[in-house]
Amino acid sequence: MERVFSFEPIEDAVSTVLILGSMPGKASLAAGEYYAHPRNVFWTIMGELVGAHPGLPYQDRLKILRCSGIALWDVLGSCVRPGSLDSRIEANSAAPNDFKSFFLGHPNITRVFFNGAKAEQCFLKYVRPSLESASLQYQRLPSTSPANAGISYGQKLLAWRSVMQSGS
Repeated sequence: MERVFSFEPIEDAVSTVLILGSMPGKASLAAGEYYAHPRNVFWTIMGELVGAHPGLPYQDRLKILRCSGIALWDVLGSCVRPGSLDSRIEANSAAPNDFKSFFLGHPNITRVFFNGAKAEQCFLKYVRPSLESASLQYQRLPSTSPANAGISYGQKLLAWRSVMQSGS
């Protein structure tokens, strides 16, 4: 089974929010772009929230995220996963990204949002125990993946609006 690798983070020195997925799916890996599957609603939601609409060129969407204070990354730096489903990630193969260095380099990030349950589970298992910062706020959001068909787009958008609310 082939090991897959995540992308570099999309970030800026002024980022205050970090959105974490688990690992890019096959469509994203093939395109070299976060959330490239045509039925993934991440960019549609980002279009509603900050104007990073899916019809815009990818680099323009990334620029809008950065200007909005939003960083984007994945919990896992690599893993073995046949297909695209998070449930297929082989647990003993999961290797997290270097969040200790990331948070040291991005001290303005105070809120971390998980794009789905698997991202949250992986973060809590592989990353959180090694972090010293107790000041980060965490929130799981419904996955934007087309595999998460049990919740409507409207419900997802409503939940994701919390990304744009001020942290308390």
